[in-house]
Order: sequence, then structure tokens, then C-alpha cells
Amino acid sequence: MTVSDDHQSAHDHTITVGIVDDHALVRAGLRELVESEPRLRVVGEADDTESAIDMLASLRPHVALVDLELPGGGGIAVLEAAAARVPETRCLVVSAYSDYAYIAAALDASAAGYLLKTANRTELAEAIVAVSKGTTVLDREVAQRLQRRWRDEREPEVSLTPREVEVLSLIARGAANKEIAAELGLGIRTVEGYVSNVLAKLGASSRTEAALWAHEHRIVGGGPGPLSPNRP
Repeated sequence: MTVSDDHQSAHDHTITVGIVDDHALVRAGLRELVESEPRLRVVGEADDTESAIDMLASLRPHVALVDLELPGGGGIAVLEAAAARVPETRCLVVSAYSDYAYIAAALDASAAGYLLKTANRTELAEAIVAVSKGTTVLDREVAQRLQRRWRDEREPEVSLTPREVEVLSLIARGAANKEIAAELGLGIRTVEGYVSNVLAKLGASSRTEAALWAHEHRIVGGGPGPLSPNRP
């Protein structure tokens, strides 16, 4: 693990980033890309699972760029440990793999996004900023692969009320039930009921799956999507 000596001097508006990859050249390239953006700064690096978990627990960067192929346990173990120990750090997977199994495993392990290593400078910077704000980010190819998976499974038509759409949109942005309640002016138990209804209607087993559905159907990001909400 390597740590920048001046990581404590970052301004409040600076987004701190940790890099986790077992290839030194890849880490160097990611560092160069990240630090070409003035609002972003790398505070630490790690090249295996154990050092990655230690680095994230110690430095608590806003965002961690995590490769899935790591010695000592793998990137999924890093994602799971980060979710348990430093939930304030949002993990963005940066991988060479676009297979559904890798994507699903990463998202199930609480990854906040999934980019391919073919992403350019602008895409990486925008993804880091978005993830730091609580948005789930998916590479276009990854999103298309997930969409094909949904279609292959012959997803049934879903009908949500306008309020359920609002709740789903906030889920997709990473909001917890308390945050949804505050945003919509609802009681926590009311929100819990809406969340349960949304998951049931989507056939989703987790908030992550619901968030994926929302992104795939353009519920998040502005503009009308293919879903036509019912009136309450």
C-alpha cells in the first residue's frame, strides 16, 4: 500500500480517491487520469486484497477504484469489507471484464458502479464525481449487457404509482429509508411500505437490483422513460 504524504491537506470540496489494482502500470495510468482533474486527488494505492482493505479503512477516501482480479481474495472481498467497515467510501469497479457474472457479483457486493478499463479520461472523472454523490454508475456496455439479461428473462410489465416512482428514483441514487422519508416528507414506516411494494412489483430481491432496474428504464437521470406510472 502506498499513501500520498499530503492527503490531509485536501480541501473540503476535493474528492479523494483510492486505487486498488495489482498492476503497477494500471495504477500509474489511473493516478494520472484521476489527478488530471483538479477536483479529484489520489490519496492511496493498494495492490492486493489485504492492503486494499487496510488502505480504505485507514484513509477512508470518498471513492475507491477497485479491480476485481486481485491476489489474496479478490476485488469482491474488498467490496464486501468496504461496505462493512467503511460504508462512507463508495467503491467503483474498474475492470476488464464485462461478463454478467462479474457485474452481478460486484453489484451484489455493494459496488456503487462498474466501469470497463476502456473508459476514457472524461468518463472516469464523471463516474467518480457521480459515485461520490451517491449515484450508481454503469459503463454503457455493462448497462446494455444487463438490459439484454432482463429481456432474456422476459421481464413482466411493471406498473408503479407516481409516489413509488419517486421512491425508486431515490433508491437508485443510493438514499437510505430515512433520507427518502426526509426528502418526500413521509414517515419512516410509510417509506418502508413503499420500498417493499416497489421491490415486490419489480421482482427485485435487493435495493441494488431495484436501482439497476431504475437505471435501465431511465427512471434516474431525467427525461421520461418507458415506464408509465399509474395515478394513485
